[in-house]
Amino acid sequence: MPILIIALGVAILVFLIVKLKLNTFVSLVTVSLVVGLLLGIPIGKINTVIEDGIGSQLGSLAIVFGLGAMLGRLIADSGAGFRIAMVLSRKFGRRCIEWAVVLASFIIGLALFFEVGLVVLLPIIFVIANELNIAMLYLAIPMAAALNVAHAFLPPHPAPVAIASIFNVPLGHVLALGVLAAIPTVIVAGPLYNHFLHRIYPTVYRVKSVSKVMGQYHSFELAETPNFGVSVVTATMPIILIVVATISKYLLPSSSAISRIVQFIGSPDNAMLIALLCAVYLLGLKRQVPMKKIGKSMRTAIEQIAMMLFIIGGGGAFKQVLVTGGVAKYVATLFVSVHWSPIIAAWVMTAVLRACIGSTTVAALTGAGLAVPLLQSSSVNAALMVLAVGAGSVFCDHVNGAGFWMIKQYFDLSLKETLLTWTPLTMLMSVVGLGCVLVLSLFF
Repeated sequence: MPILIIALGVAILVFLIVKLKLNTFVSLVTVSLVVGLLLGIPIGKINTVIEDGIGSQLGSLAIVFGLGAMLGRLIADSGAGFRIAMVLSRKFGRRCIEWAVVLASFIIGLALFFEVGLVVLLPIIFVIANELNIAMLYLAIPMAAALNVAHAFLPPHPAPVAIASIFNVPLGHVLALGVLAAIPTVIVAGPLYNHFLHRIYPTVYRVKSVSKVMGQYHSFELAETPNFGVSVVTATMPIILIVVATISKYLLPSSSAISRIVQFIGSPDNAMLIALLCAVYLLGLKRQVPMKKIGKSMRTAIEQIAMMLFIIGGGGAFKQVLVTGGVAKYVATLFVSVHWSPIIAAWVMTAVLRACIGSTTVAALTGAGLAVPLLQSSSVNAALMVLAVGAGSVFCDHVNGAGFWMIKQYFDLSLKETLLTWTPLTMLMSVVGLGCVLVLSLFF
């Protein structure tokens, strides 16, 4: 039975990492081999499946993470991050900084993929936390919640757009209702959950001046840092370029040369590269920083994220053997004859798929496909069905999802801590999102 095989694989993975202290990447590849064979993948094909999983996962993330890490390192080493953190800390103070981070993250999350938003924002969050002498997790959890909700619920993110296409719903309707559902979800899964977690699990909120991914915190004299305008423009340039490209999709004819150029510049990879090159000049060469020193910062950044990339790739391998092993098809057969409310059924099918196979996109698209007949035989607002599937697609992010390992590494958590903090957050986010959709169904 595939679900029992998945449970066995997760148990073995936790045992290898927690009890035997085996390297996480090695553990993920080992478990991927075992689970793949148990799911019936031919022994001659299993290595190819694992390689494809690692390649497809890193192929979409390695450039963004690599360039983003170098950009973050230059922002930190130049003092630009310190300047931004000082201004924000003084403007909002310790009491309001959490809500300022949530608002900024949600707005940024409207245009940026979850992974890109994480890479762009975390270096600044790290400096703000150290400047205010608070745990980075206190700001990182609501930030990640806001980014993830926007990624799951709101166009123009890929999953909501694809689901809307399957249900044949105008994106404007999805966006309008999605914002209504997303705002309370962000508040509950962000600040409210954060405060609750802080009370019941305070030991995970550690004040750290050193991060495995972002390195050592450095304090600067404000006079030796870039001015606030240059600092903000450099740090947010990927956001600006991606937002401009996103908006231009709806304003410019897709066949025009200008539109193609804007889309090229605003793709995540190119936007990050352009931002990095600008940072090299504005934060380095223009301020008479030797190129050798700039190169050292960039090299250090790559060294710090190397293992994280391997671990994320290992998560991709685990996900791929589950997909290739037919877990999605098996789960789909469990819901062939469901007779629930279409909204609840769509959410449950997608949530089970997400928990089993670890891929938000696969879960969302498969869940939407299964829910189409339910929508056709009911009078439910199709935009709400899109949101129900989106909410289900973020349910229970755990060891079979690349995002789980990303959070573990970036937030500097142990496996146990990630399972006790991030996984419940995604479950709460998904359930609250469903609740908001059900409330909206009373009016729309």
